[in-house]
Amino acid sequence: MMVDRHRIEQLLGPDIAHTGVAAVSSSTHKSGALHSMSFRMTTGEDVPALYLPPAYARAPAILYCHAHGNRYDIGARELTDGRPALQGAYLPTLSAAGYAVLCVEMPCFGARAGQTESATAKARLWEGRTLFGQMLAEQGAALDWLRGQPDVDSGRIGVMGISMGGTLAWWLAALRPDVAAAVSMCCFADLGTLIRHDAHDGHGIYMTVPGLAALTRTGCLAALAAPVPAMHCVGLADWSTPPEAFEVARRDIEAGYAAAGASDALAFHVAEDHGHAETPKMRHAVLQFLSRHLRPGPA
Repeated sequence: MMVDRHRIEQLLGPDIAHTGVAAVSSSTHKSGALHSMSFRMTTGEDVPALYLPPAYARAPAILYCHAHGNRYDIGARELTDGRPALQGAYLPTLSAAGYAVLCVEMPCFGARAGQTESATAKARLWEGRTLFGQMLAEQGAALDWLRGQPDVDSGRIGVMGISMGGTLAWWLAALRPDVAAAVSMCCFADLGTLIRHDAHDGHGIYMTVPGLAALTRTGCLAALAAPVPAMHCVGLADWSTPPEAFEVARRDIEAGYAAAGASDALAFHVAEDHGHAETPKMRHAVLQFLSRHLRPGPA
């Protein structure tokens, strides 16, 4: 079920092609080294962000995508405070490993929670846009900004997240060949299979991309990332990654990576009896994967 990036971008709407960072403001976060940022997008949206600059020149970086979890109050502070689905906040661990880290706040979350997800998604669809397209466009603009930082090695930037954050991460890898590695946790399952089993309604309306399931399958879309190293972590007791839907997605992405001669770049971590949350073994596997492919330390 082949598909190209251009057709996917058309389904996502015009934000993908027209969103960039027009202006940036920054202040020191209460933690000291961390910076509180505000990106003014070319669309006019102000996007809060948290950024930890690298401790040395030519450092690798992580674009960390925050989750949903019906916790509209959390947003970007997931990076510093964590959330119940995680073993703990990722910032201290990523910082200690030597990464620069950026997390941007998505529409409807944190300081942007003034309008509900439902109202925003409906407005975007009526405008000929999609909320998910806006989210991906803002993450892509943040990635461009991160690549332009003089102390960041633009060839060693990874994307990662859990749940909605993981979905954003693997989509970014599929759309952006300049991503160096991608990690998704608790979000990789074939959408068509979820729909057939009436298991799709747990996902937020933010994910609605009209026509997507008729065009391609999840694993085929994710395989557009090949040969970018990608890790998908799932729990088979997770409502969002039931075994039958995960296996379809896994077969498709494995076929796509094999066709690209990049089977060795694809990794999975499967927790047989675990639900919608990170496990200690999952965290260890994620950090090992990132270290292997982004090589933290001066270039």
